[in-house]
Amino acid sequence: MNVFDILGPVMIGPSSSHTAGAARIGLMARTLLGQAPVQAEIFLHGSFAKTYKGHGTDRALVAGILGMRPDDERLRDALTIAQEQGVAITFTPTEFADSHPNTAEIHLTAADGSTASLRGASVGGGRIEVVRVNDMPVSLTGEYFTLIVIHRDAPGAIAEVTRILTGYQGNICHFDLSRKTRGGEAIMTLSMDSLRHDDIDALCTEIEAANNIYKCIAVQPIA
Repeated sequence: MNVFDILGPVMIGPSSSHTAGAARIGLMARTLLGQAPVQAEIFLHGSFAKTYKGHGTDRALVAGILGMRPDDERLRDALTIAQEQGVAITFTPTEFADSHPNTAEIHLTAADGSTASLRGASVGGGRIEVVRVNDMPVSLTGEYFTLIVIHRDAPGAIAEVTRILTGYQGNICHFDLSRKTRGGEAIMTLSMDSLRHDDIDALCTEIEAANNIYKCIAVQPIA
């Protein structure tokens, strides 16, 4: 147990699960898209679906989508800010099989047509677990610096990424791999507890230049 476990997160709102965790889920989706969205479709499961207005989950998710952290004072006004920025937001209660009760799935679209989606759960104390990215299963918490690498399922892809990470003194503490079909699109997530952080952009550029790599997304720990 650490201090965070005892005190909980610094946040705006009445509930760490419904606000801090929700904001982190939204922020993770925004990071995955890599730019400001013009449309956000938000699907809510379980407790989120029943209480998202009363507990401020709607505002927290949108705040994250707009790039705000859980302690941002603007979180309370996130829905108004989204409207002012021209971001179209929809909320749809739904049911996901075998999912945590505080689960949201977010589909984002950018002005250039780029899309990104994720499904994540607020598991308590402001912590989150992302379980799907672009409709592929993953395991991602946002507690460590993480690379999300979208690539073609091909021999040597994983080895090439880990080789590049060696040059940046990256120590992988969690690795996850998923693919849609053999030889098709795949996604690897690499969480690290140590890494040379002097030039993350150069790291991602080098990875994206490797064979069979489509995109590399760097996710900083979400405080």
